[in-house]
Amino acid sequence: MSEVNDYINREISWLSFNERVLQEAKDPQVPLLERLKFLGIFSSNLDEFFSVRVGTLQRMIDAGLKSNVMVGVSPKKVMKQVHNRVLELRDDFDKVFVDVTKELEKHHIFIVDETQLDEAQKSFLKVYFQEKVRPRLIPVMLKDIPNYPYLKNQVIYLVIDVRKKWDPMGSKFALIEVPADVLPRIIMLPDSGEKKCVIMLDDVIRFGLDDIFSTFEYDSIGAYTIKLTRDAELDIDDDVTKSFFEKVSESLEERKKGQPVRFVYDREMPYYLLDFTLKRLRIQKFENLVPGGKYHNAKDFMNFPEIGPASFFYEKKHPLPHKVLMRHKSIFAAIRERDILLHYPYQSFDYFIDLLREAAIDPHVSSIKITLYRVARNSNVINALISAIKNGKSVTVVIELQARFDEESNIYWTQKLEEAGARIIDGVPGLKVHSKLCHITRIEGNNPVHYSCIGTGNFNESTAKLYCDHMLMTSNTDLTFEVEKVFDFFDHNYKVYNYKHLLVAPLQMRNTFEKYIDNEIENAKEGKPAYVHAKMNNLVDSEMINKLYEANGAGVIIKLVIRGICSLVPGVEELSENIEVISIVDKYLEHSRIFIFCNNGDEKYFISSADWMVRNLDRRVEVATPVYDPALQKELQKYMDLQFLDNTKARMINDLQDNKYRTGGEKSYRAQEDTYVFLENQLKNGEV
Repeated sequence: MSEVNDYINREISWLSFNERVLQEAKDPQVPLLERLKFLGIFSSNLDEFFSVRVGTLQRMIDAGLKSNVMVGVSPKKVMKQVHNRVLELRDDFDKVFVDVTKELEKHHIFIVDETQLDEAQKSFLKVYFQEKVRPRLIPVMLKDIPNYPYLKNQVIYLVIDVRKKWDPMGSKFALIEVPADVLPRIIMLPDSGEKKCVIMLDDVIRFGLDDIFSTFEYDSIGAYTIKLTRDAELDIDDDVTKSFFEKVSESLEERKKGQPVRFVYDREMPYYLLDFTLKRLRIQKFENLVPGGKYHNAKDFMNFPEIGPASFFYEKKHPLPHKVLMRHKSIFAAIRERDILLHYPYQSFDYFIDLLREAAIDPHVSSIKITLYRVARNSNVINALISAIKNGKSVTVVIELQARFDEESNIYWTQKLEEAGARIIDGVPGLKVHSKLCHITRIEGNNPVHYSCIGTGNFNESTAKLYCDHMLMTSNTDLTFEVEKVFDFFDHNYKVYNYKHLLVAPLQMRNTFEKYIDNEIENAKEGKPAYVHAKMNNLVDSEMINKLYEANGAGVIIKLVIRGICSLVPGVEELSENIEVISIVDKYLEHSRIFIFCNNGDEKYFISSADWMVRNLDRRVEVATPVYDPALQKELQKYMDLQFLDNTKARMINDLQDNKYRTGGEKSYRAQEDTYVFLENQLKNGEV
């Protein structure tokens, strides 16, 4: 099991996942403006990949690590592979962007630049530039200062080339930050006949260059986009005199000065200007110099104006009511009746917010405890918690200050909740709190009764509309007792409980999952039915992969749905011939984690916040909950069956990383559409 080709490198596998996102942008069956959004998602993903993963690789190279962690491959070799793959994907991206813009033009929608404007549009832009754009611009004359200005992470800049043909030495170079943080990146222009036109903010600045540099004499003026990506890892110092809150706040400031990990530039930039820029930035020998197109930060295409017919967008389907919750005025009463399993985005996240709101004003509720990792910008969850505090409830919030790229938001909400009177626990030393738990105590007949919510995704009403996740709402005393014990652990880290129902990382989740797989191995050896069905975002942990390879050798049938990174190599004789892995990329982000073990016909069902990665199993507080209700088990099995049947949006994962669509069969299946139909029919038929 130790050979390198028994595993797929995680970085290369992640880039393969992002290629699947790009496939959605390529697909002519995807609505046109949704294809443009997928280009934006691809770009945003790549930015984060460089900030996080490539930043880590660079640190390893700088430290001189040979790295067994990379499954036998040196960080330098991986970096080279990453660079080559990124260039391939960048070329594909540019081709897809051209194809999409041509399709838009067939429908009279044009992304125009400053050279393609009619008189009415020029008049509009003159006013827009003077009133909105120019006041935000700070041109910096590069030859007049000793040092190149500091480039912010992931911010786009225009390098300006003000040329005098008769006096090259008198030419000017300037730098302008594109203020896309305060102004729309994409601006609607007045229609030009039948044409609907938009223009990029970059080109609005190009339109105004003559005005900006009118005091100089020049023959030509050009503007070329550059962008620097920096290492996003936080370095938390160990000063015992500072609170963890202070340490995270200070390290966020340091992140802004992180080491460069990628430099993207317009490939049309003249060599002398590029050379000048690289020398002044001191990155001439930089590994990840990426030539790109005219526009960077294509993530802004996720906010492209909603123009065009309804066929340009996915059909907007309203969340379905839940078959049990819709019958009850009180959500507490519904949960008392039976366990509830919610499926987002097919059903509404509002049920959870309604539960918090009900708890906030219920005179019998004494306390609410909750873990928060990422919350919505204007969070109704936070509002409900503050309402509970104002109504005299004890509210305890375990908020993870190190939720990557949400640190500033979580610091803000920590302050708001503290001001309101919440008790804040800022995580567990040395561990990230990634579990999704809410625990409500209600006094019923002089006795405390507990209600727990255990989820696979964040308590975030915004992402719940886009991410496929599940939440169990329960008053089962076996489960609620152990959720209470998890919160005790947050409060007193020395209180380690022996969990019999929940699987809690880093305490016993790994060992328990391994025991369940060992059980399947023994059953397979005895000729009994044996299988493992699992769905995750990422499968990277080598111990878990080796355990699956061992199960494969015993004849256990293993079917996996892995959205993102998959380091396991499926379908290889004498290694993984009984393992099938698919990845589904569609209009929603597959985010839930589900684990089903055959257990000789008495199946074990779990939902979890944890992937099978070292960080989840060993360095985070994660929770998997069993699902005991037979009706809910049936729901989960149907959900997984629909995933495995998908022959429209599922790709086969293999050693070639070629992302071939899974096809075949007499009938067409599309898991996300079919799941909605399944829940809709269940509702119509009154199934409980």
